[in-house]
Amino acid sequence: MMVRMKALAVALVAFAAGPAMAQECGGDFNAWKSAMRAEAVAAGIGGKGLAALEQAELNPKVLQRDRAQGVFTQTFLEFSARMISDYRLKHGAANLQKYADVFARAEQEFGVPGPVIAAFWALETDFGAVQGDFPTLNALVTLAHDCRRPELFRKQIVPLLTLIERGVVPADVKGAWAGEIGQTQSLPIDYLENGVDGDGDGIVDLRNSAPDVIMTTAKKIQARGWKRGEPWLQEVRVPDNMPWEETGRTNKLPISQLTAWGVTDRDGNPLEDNGLKAGVILPMGHKGPAFIGYDNFDIYIEWNQSITYTLTAAHLAARLAGEPPFDKRTPQEGLTGEAMKALQQKLHDKGYDVGGIDGILGTNTREAIRQEQIRLGLPVDGWPTQELLANL
Repeated sequence: MMVRMKALAVALVAFAAGPAMAQECGGDFNAWKSAMRAEAVAAGIGGKGLAALEQAELNPKVLQRDRAQGVFTQTFLEFSARMISDYRLKHGAANLQKYADVFARAEQEFGVPGPVIAAFWALETDFGAVQGDFPTLNALVTLAHDCRRPELFRKQIVPLLTLIERGVVPADVKGAWAGEIGQTQSLPIDYLENGVDGDGDGIVDLRNSAPDVIMTTAKKIQARGWKRGEPWLQEVRVPDNMPWEETGRTNKLPISQLTAWGVTDRDGNPLEDNGLKAGVILPMGHKGPAFIGYDNFDIYIEWNQSITYTLTAAHLAARLAGEPPFDKRTPQEGLTGEAMKALQQKLHDKGYDVGGIDGILGTNTREAIRQEQIRLGLPVDGWPTQELLANL
């Protein structure tokens, strides 16, 4: 009898879980939303949050934005030239001075320098000027219901309903198309877990309070593993020849080893051996701009997976900290558009996971290129060239 009761219990649990699992993404929206409501109720969401969920709707414009992220087809030179503007440098410096006491408190408490925070503040919303006009709940519901990346967005819905339930944000709060809120674009989980009341008014307001934004952003960066007192990025010069297969952000080596291979600082002087390890980053190949990234640079990748964005953010922080513009050097012409897609197709046909034939030089495509460059005896820098395409 006990065995039968256990079997019945298991069956009931499986039955109860079945509809929710079946509605993980796609299908009838009302049925999906009912499953989402049950999840919210189980998490303790009350009437205010549930009422907001009841009113949530799919937004086709969100999916259009999700499918058309053309910004990631730009090269590092193109993207950084557009994003590191005189406006952002000027206002970044002004805000570092205006909120100097808050930035100092943020660094004291969380170990994150002011320029690092200010750079994200600049790139994400121009210091709060452009926070987005998409209803956040609709955006998250749309992306969670869609089957392209539901696992990234479904987990954000209950935290947003929690913020609504607590009155931290209104039910119709607006932000970016991907569900981020506030002046440094925090997803609801980050808002809940890392929100700091920087101005002492009892409310964490990431849309209107600069002190809240600064302190919360610092805590968010620290939570991702930022190491107090350590650098994040340094521009370097690389020699004409070195073991290119030893380059790459994740292949961190002692500074002494990089020096032995002829890597110098941007002015040609020997690198200062600070006892840390760093990886050589060549965003446009071995003839283009060159950097070394320390452990703290990995935190930028936690913020955004695009190496183009992260290098831009890290260099903007360096500029706000007093560094000069980077040397563009003379990179080889890279592949774009249909040629880039043709390269990805050839790599895919060879068995590589390039993350889709989309013309975007993402992490998977770069790694596939590196592997083929090793095979072909070409400089291993992850940069797509006509020479590489012709040899595949």
